Amino acid sequence: MLIDFFYTLRSAKLPVSVKEYLTLLEALQQGVVGPNSVSDDSDADVSGYKIDDFYYLSRTALVKDEKHFDKFDRAFAAYFKGIELVADFTKDLPLEWLRKNLELELSAEDKAKIEKMGWDELMETLKKRFEEQKERHEGGSKMIGTGGTSPFGAYGFNPQGIRIGQDKGRNKSAVKVWDQRAYKDYDDTQELGTRNIKVALRRLRKFAREGHLDELDLDETISKTAANAGYLDIKMRPERHNNVKVLLLMDVGGTMDEHIARVEELFSATKTEFKHLEFYYFHNCVYDFMWKNNRRRFSEKFATWDIIRKYNKDYKLIFVGDATMSPYEILQPGGSVEYNNEEAGAQWMQRLTNAFPKYAWINPEPQGVWQYRQSISVMQQLVSQRMYPLTLKGLEEAMRMLTK
Repeated sequence: MLIDFFYTLRSAKLPVSVKEYLTLLEALQQGVVGPNSVSDDSDADVSGYKIDDFYYLSRTALVKDEKHFDKFDRAFAAYFKGIELVADFTKDLPLEWLRKNLELELSAEDKAKIEKMGWDELMETLKKRFEEQKERHEGGSKMIGTGGTSPFGAYGFNPQGIRIGQDKGRNKSAVKVWDQRAYKDYDDTQELGTRNIKVALRRLRKFAREGHLDELDLDETISKTAANAGYLDIKMRPERHNNVKVLLLMDVGGTMDEHIARVEELFSATKTEFKHLEFYYFHNCVYDFMWKNNRRRFSEKFATWDIIRKYNKDYKLIFVGDATMSPYEILQPGGSVEYNNEEAGAQWMQRLTNAFPKYAWINPEPQGVWQYRQSISVMQQLVSQRMYPLTLKGLEEAMRMLTK
């Protein structure tokens, strides 16, 4: 079984060697994870091991560079799909409850008839369902299941519910997600198909002369040489540096997956144009911490308070996100889809905009749909209407506003 796994990784263009494969087998035989011993057969399988333990062991043994983690994850999922769901729930949900047999599709009229619960009622009702439910449900309106109008489950519809066990969002109406999700860092080496983004960002650059005399002043050299009867008189000047400082906060994961290519182009251009650039990731709305590496977002956190204290008011603050979420995620303590935040996202947004007076929000969602998203309207108010579309015109307007 593991020989086929090895060849699957090679097929995925991962630089995995035979030596690393043998290291993995040796680790299994020494009982690093799971049982203390395995079969002496080199074609050993992973039966008896927790799949998540085997995942971390195999990634450690076989992958030597973090840039290959995403390829490894896809190859691992493709090969072991169906063996076990890698998840870390605080309460176990029987996978049988979430088996997909149908995907509910309703008309606009049918959707309008479904009533939504308030935040407190939603959380209290979910707790009761865990206590009451003993078996799988499908197509219903009450219990945890699939294909129905219940606010708890997957592949159905509810205007405001908790998504459980679904691979990705369908209706963009979940207020929490019961799942362990992996986000991918934006690629800052993405080659741009157009120079338009760079041209727009250059409106923000502010050059100044500083430092040692390390740049040829061609105009002055020509002038002095001519005045000196043709004898070469070389004149130097301080190199020009871009003094603009940018703090870039980027939404990642969820609905932002639809905009990865365009955000990567923006990220690449930003890293090229601004020497003084700091960036962090958040999901949907800013809360009490952010991160720089999506794979370690829960182990390598950067407190938002520390970020506010670290950078002074000279920094231009730029948010990048679609602002598409449940309004609870912005306005409600505990509203984050991933954890129970003690303070509402709106409070953190206010603190950031107060700390950095020069700020703007860049939204990759088409501007025509903004009026139909309640969360976008809420976020527009929080950023004093300084929200601009991710278009050439929108970027130019944002950069012009930041230079005022």
